[in-house]
Amino acid sequence: MKRNNKSSRNKLLIWISILVGGIVGIGIFSFIESNAVSYLGNKSETCINCHVMNSEFASWQHSSHREVTVCNDCHVPHNNFVSKYYFKASDGLRHATMFTLRKEPQVIGIKNAGKRVVKQNCLRCHDNFLTERSMEAVVNSDYFEKRTDRDCWDCHKCLPHGKVKGLSSTPSALVVDNKTDRLPEWLKQNMQNNK
Repeated sequence: MKRNNKSSRNKLLIWISILVGGIVGIGIFSFIESNAVSYLGNKSETCINCHVMNSEFASWQHSSHREVTVCNDCHVPHNNFVSKYYFKASDGLRHATMFTLRKEPQVIGIKNAGKRVVKQNCLRCHDNFLTERSMEAVVNSDYFEKRTDRDCWDCHKCLPHGKVKGLSSTPSALVVDNKTDRLPEWLKQNMQNNK
């Protein structure tokens, strides 16, 4: 009887080991394949690891903001280390899940949490324009109040990403690809034969 218990425990231990090994293996594969380490950094090129961000990257790259900012300067909180990486992790997990499940939209739209962060960062860099009282006399008496009660992009729609959005809006967009050509040989050959 004791031998059966030991045998059952060994079988259970083997199955648990296989399950845990599979989960760990899939996790390591996903971590490497998604280039997850790049998301810990601050390079704007990281945002185009996923092809649906190409038009946003291209439009930022041609804007005046590219001289003084990277994507994280606008799209991630800067009040403390914990909130910055918590936001990056939760937003990144949402993006990765959508991309993995093929649920990404053709036109990217910012969520409410992201809008709040972007507005805070606009104010962090440009608050001197909001409080410039010398403009009041030139424009009108309630200049300051009108500038703080709405989102920055209500007036500045084209900064820094432009008006046109979508995968086809920037067909010549720079795409940073750390991997070699992804087309299989048979497909390349088929494409050459069809020309």
